[in-house]
Amino acid sequence: MKVFVIGAHGQIGKKIVSKLVARGEQVFAGIRRPDQAEAFEDAGAEPVAFNLLDQPSELALAFKGMDAVVFAAGSGGSTGYDMTLMIDLDGAVKSMQAAEIAGVKRYEIISAEFTVDRAKWPNSLKPYYVAKYYADEWLKTRTQLDYTILQPGTLVNDAGTGQVTVNPDVGGEITRDDVATFAVQALSTPTTIGQTIALINGETPIATAVKEAK
Repeated sequence: MKVFVIGAHGQIGKKIVSKLVARGEQVFAGIRRPDQAEAFEDAGAEPVAFNLLDQPSELALAFKGMDAVVFAAGSGGSTGYDMTLMIDLDGAVKSMQAAEIAGVKRYEIISAEFTVDRAKWPNSLKPYYVAKYYADEWLKTRTQLDYTILQPGTLVNDAGTGQVTVNPDVGGEITRDDVATFAVQALSTPTTIGQTIALINGETPIATAVKEAK
């Protein structure tokens, strides 16, 4: 499978690239800066210059021939709210439009838990949650993509546990490594198509949780 990873240089993106390569997939790593290329080449992925501020028609050129697109990008905590809108919302939507232009059906996005419940949005992250909410809604209602939306809880950098709880009733933490593992396995699991899946660390092995996710 040929997979294009948007935000490949991010914390989750790097792990997704690594895990896809380990599975034997042909991975194309979307990067913004030329100095990021060598690390991906060394890791067995093909780096591709990619800028979410470009137009959908330009982004689509990078998606030609792909079997799937994974959106793991984010503006990051050091940018202003303007870039949150430009990357996490408009950038995500443009990547969906680009996938459709390029004829790529499979699309997976890393979102955030509780985006559908405004009462649970942290005050300090409301612009981020606004972006995630509307990007998710666009994907579900305005595209014909075979989508999977992953909504992880609070992200931590601990070692992966290999175990999760799917669609929990309460919030919680999840390691970035476990999010990446779930994302990679879900990408090739047809039953996750059309699903919005919330995730925190738990007691169910990821391979089982992916197959049972609804």
